[in-house]
Amino acid sequence: MADGKQLEEFGEQIAQCVRCGACQAHCPVYLETGREGSVARGKIVLAAAVLAGEAELDERLREEIGLCLLCGSCVAKCPNRVPTDAIVAALRRRIAGTHGLTALAKGVAALTGSKPLLGTLVKGADLLAPLLFRKIPATSGLRLRFGPAALKDRSLPPLPDRTLFARVPAFLQGDPAQPTVGIFAGCALTYLYPQVGEILARLPHRLGCSVHLPRSQGCCGMPALSSGNGPLVATLAEANIGAFAGRDLDCILTACASCRGMLAAYAEETGQAPVAELVDIHVFLQRQGLVDQLTALPKWPHRLRVAYHDPCHLRTAGITREPRALLGALPQADLVEMEDAGLCCGLGGTFTAAHPDLSRAIGDRKLAGLRASGATVVASGCPGCILQLQDIIDRAGLAIKAVHTLELIQQALTEPPA
Repeated sequence: MADGKQLEEFGEQIAQCVRCGACQAHCPVYLETGREGSVARGKIVLAAAVLAGEAELDERLREEIGLCLLCGSCVAKCPNRVPTDAIVAALRRRIAGTHGLTALAKGVAALTGSKPLLGTLVKGADLLAPLLFRKIPATSGLRLRFGPAALKDRSLPPLPDRTLFARVPAFLQGDPAQPTVGIFAGCALTYLYPQVGEILARLPHRLGCSVHLPRSQGCCGMPALSSGNGPLVATLAEANIGAFAGRDLDCILTACASCRGMLAAYAEETGQAPVAELVDIHVFLQRQGLVDQLTALPKWPHRLRVAYHDPCHLRTAGITREPRALLGALPQADLVEMEDAGLCCGLGGTFTAAHPDLSRAIGDRKLAGLRASGATVVASGCPGCILQLQDIIDRAGLAIKAVHTLELIQQALTEPPA
């Protein structure tokens, strides 16, 4: 199993940082803190010092390396494409290897990865109750991302009474002439938003595709990566690759930007690629001609005013046009472009649990654009962003609902005009 690259393997790329400061205008943490150690070039300086033996993995350095969302915004804007997010992840693995896992990750890490991400049916329960984390399986990244401290006073969806795997069979037979797809669900679409996960599986089937939803798949590994737990990342990756192995798939679909970003980054760094092309659901639906189908539907007389939030791990992968094309074709909605649509929401792996106040402060930067848009709905392609957006919206007292783009597409295809 590949735990990820060692810091030494990034030596050449670390040397390519010319300290130009282009990253400053795009780092959500730096924009909030103004600290040089928070921005990419500051972290590259620290990484170079560690490599040269000029810096110890002391408390101050560990604090600075912890102040990163791994959003990739700095990489996308870097003229030399220095992979700061991967370098920070390597530093965190070194820190965890030297000092052990933090208190945030330690209690869960002992259990995470020891069971498949299936779990028993989650009966109705208050998401704020401690009982929740005895019901959600230990393999779920939700345990790492949303510990009790992070959940305090947070606006959260009601916990559904059935998980995604209780709603959708393992295989849906489609037209042999159409693609055969696999569904990578991830933790949030399995446990927090299974209604969205169900659309992710059933919409391609509606378009004629055969659909596999393997029961043995698990967490994508993003929370483990964020906490520096390289061995756990490798264990989860091996299980997920195995879950889709042996199936004749044209592609594997995701509807979580973080999951897609994590799986793609792990494959690039280690060479352990999924068994089929990894495709975001917006890209797939556009390929299948759904934009034209939506455009042909009669316009609703009363339409929603919808803004779109770009999840970091879609935006940095260049997936920005496809979601907007789908939303713009909806018969029940008018798409409005929101100012700063690409600003990070501030959730970021385990960042929201480790730094809840800073996470919310970063998220609050979205409020000006949301207010100015006049939207009553903000759509996104990442359940983590949706959770964070709804929290900042509710705390600000705005009458806006955060939803997944798939929910609006499903509404257009199944509900009569209103």
